[in-house]
Amino acid sequence: MNWVIDNIGLIFELSLVHLRQSVIPIVLGFALSLPLGWIAWRYRLVRGPVIVLTGLLYTIPSLALLILLPAVVGYSPISETNLIVGLTIYAVAILVRSVADGLDSVDAAVRQSATAVGYGGSRRFWTVDLPLAGPVILAGLRVTAVSTISLATVGVLIGVTNLGYLFTNGLQRRIIVEVLAGVIAVVVIALIVDLLLMLVGRAVMPWVRATGIPTARRRALPVRAAA
Repeated sequence: MNWVIDNIGLIFELSLVHLRQSVIPIVLGFALSLPLGWIAWRYRLVRGPVIVLTGLLYTIPSLALLILLPAVVGYSPISETNLIVGLTIYAVAILVRSVADGLDSVDAAVRQSATAVGYGGSRRFWTVDLPLAGPVILAGLRVTAVSTISLATVGVLIGVTNLGYLFTNGLQRRIIVEVLAGVIAVVVIALIVDLLLMLVGRAVMPWVRATGIPTARRRALPVRAAA
């Protein structure tokens, strides 16, 4: 406990860095997944390949991905960019299916009614399809957020500093309290982000409370440990 008190500033600083490294991939992954998920939903012939290929990205061991990415893309392996790109790939792997499933969950009669009153394809997507698919997409986004925050700790193994530093440093110095402090900090960040997403979802989509979205959570990929 004394170690935590003496290093509270370090824990807080690493937590802010860890949060930034996690939020950016979540936002980027969501932005990339919307068009990919829409394509998978709109064009049935490519739905299978798109969902399978993006889902396979999640099976790549995280450490291997972070080592291989710089060789393929051409940037420094010891950089936040490397970690952010890797985490974005994992976010896309989860969210594409969530977006496609969310759009699938919209009642066809609602779409027909929107078209009948003069809604064009683009207007219907943003004002009808996407809002009604929101509960399912939100469930996938919450799973993605928790997974990304957990996976970000692997960045320390390629020289990127975040809360993962407390794991490796505590292990090397045999300070179990330091390791526990890192674990607790990661869990707290994940809980806070998940709570914020839930509150935002309830604010902009009041119908989420009624749907409960349990099915979407079962369809989402589980949180994986850093490989």
